[in-house]
Amino acid sequence: MSSLYDLLGVSKGASDSEIKKAYHKMAKTLHPDVNPDKSAQEKFKNVSKAYEILSDKDKRARYDAGEIDNNGNPTPFGSGSYDSGTGFGGFGGGRTYRQGNTTYTNINPEDLAAMFGGMGGMGRGNGFDFADLFGMGGMNRGARTRSYNTSQNVQYNMSIPFNLAITGGETTISIGGKKIKMRVPAGVTEDAQLRLKGQGENGGDALIKLHIEPSVLFTREGNDLIIKVPLTLKEAVLGTKITLPLPAGPVVVKVPENTSGGKVLRLKNKGVTGKGDCLIHFSIVLPEKTNRALTDFVQNWSDPTPNPRKF
Repeated sequence: MSSLYDLLGVSKGASDSEIKKAYHKMAKTLHPDVNPDKSAQEKFKNVSKAYEILSDKDKRARYDAGEIDNNGNPTPFGSGSYDSGTGFGGFGGGRTYRQGNTTYTNINPEDLAAMFGGMGGMGRGNGFDFADLFGMGGMNRGARTRSYNTSQNVQYNMSIPFNLAITGGETTISIGGKKIKMRVPAGVTEDAQLRLKGQGENGGDALIKLHIEPSVLFTREGNDLIIKVPLTLKEAVLGTKITLPLPAGPVVVKVPENTSGGKVLRLKNKGVTGKGDCLIHFSIVLPEKTNRALTDFVQNWSDPTPNPRKF
């Protein structure tokens, strides 16, 4: 499996600015808003997850130490979390590892039997097999190790598309090889946590921490969406109609005549579903190369507009 550094195309010693620059460069070509190819969308998810972890100082340190995997989930045997010593009361064969604030211990039944004075011997011929006490009678003796834990909540990290965070809706998460449908409320924010009852360890809950993939078109301010829309000079003067790819679906917007650069048009109820608006910030783009007809027209035009500058 590729490392997160490989996914972003940077070295392990890359600076924060190098990681950010690499991510933004890849997002411009892979984001679903500009690249509908399914393979690109999958790669964008992986790249976004890599950036989410490596741009966070604490998560990056944990990843480098092997404490979390490429998805940000804890690894049972991450660096500094595993003890290969006796593990329990000085008896051999025990293994302990730490996950979050919980320490787990695997105990060999033979060692546990010795702790309680042998219990009449481990062989069935002596009338008692200590493994039976823990329901392991059908296991091979060489494999008789098992963890005994109470219910535990388990933390997962999940990236969701920007549009889903705005509109809300249903998505699917894979936990323990099982696909589970999850409802995302409209307007969730970065690092919001959703709870799936009974989907953790031994009947505990699964706590899903959300990372929202950025949009190449929109920025978000509270429940409002902001989009910058460039206009040609002709469109600004004569007015036009444009189609905006809003998260809830495309909307046709009428741009009024004589729209100045810097003008803001508000679309009511087109931001976070049921909560916010969409604000369109217009700018005017002139031809990059000199247009002789336009130049001649402006030179001979008697502009009635007063000087807009106040200085």
